[in-house]
Amino acid sequence: MNETNHFDLMLNALTEIMQEEKATQTTPLSQPAPALPNLRSLLTRLSPLPQEALFLGMAMDGLPVLLNLYDPVPGPILIAGDASSGKTRLLQTVARAAEMLHSSASVQYGIVTTKPDEWESLYDSENNAGIYQTDEENTSELLQSLVTWAHNNRGEGQSILLLIDGLESATKLDEQTRQNLRWLLLRGPSRRIWTFVTLDADRAEEQKEWLEFFRTRLFGCVENSEHAILLTGSSPLNHLSKGDEFAMREGSKLLKFWLPAIE
Repeated sequence: MNETNHFDLMLNALTEIMQEEKATQTTPLSQPAPALPNLRSLLTRLSPLPQEALFLGMAMDGLPVLLNLYDPVPGPILIAGDASSGKTRLLQTVARAAEMLHSSASVQYGIVTTKPDEWESLYDSENNAGIYQTDEENTSELLQSLVTWAHNNRGEGQSILLLIDGLESATKLDEQTRQNLRWLLLRGPSRRIWTFVTLDADRAEEQKEWLEFFRTRLFGCVENSEHAILLTGSSPLNHLSKGDEFAMREGSKLLKFWLPAIE
């Protein structure tokens, strides 16, 4: 039995138990939700994955959602959703999975965030090239160094993940830094620099100029239908569970996937 089917059975069993208790008790007991599978144990079950694969999550059919680091076609990745939809957790899942599946010689990541404290658990990782606070000078230096590195890298060897937690903050930096970010979004994937950027759904309208850079978008829960349609073009996103469910476009449909627990 695969992990997803096991998870679904747990949910079904929990639902039946709660229904039975409601029928026999005046005040139903609160039941804890079943625990999500652990990232490390899940990746162990999936191994070996291709060396070019970057793990993003698990689809509802039990197959992993992967990004091919050697194929630049998907371009930079936008992660959009409400403030409580789990965008930072998805970035952290990508970082943790990169550590577990790739050596630092093959994949490294750098983090740009307004809240460095949320990333303390990753400080000592060999794959971690640094955690940068968005409005500090070293963030601008990081983007400049990545552009320089990319000019010398012809798509061979190491891959770099640039994880930006908060597009709206990054677009308020100085013009040269914004220009470097534009270049990385347009040219980075062909030079093995993959940019993942989060965006609060209620800021999408004011970031429309930047949305055009992202052909690949991962969606968390968005309660406001107008915000969801702006991001997806047509689809509502209020059916996604906050914190652990996301969706991505697959043809004319949305493919839903979930995040394992990070130890």
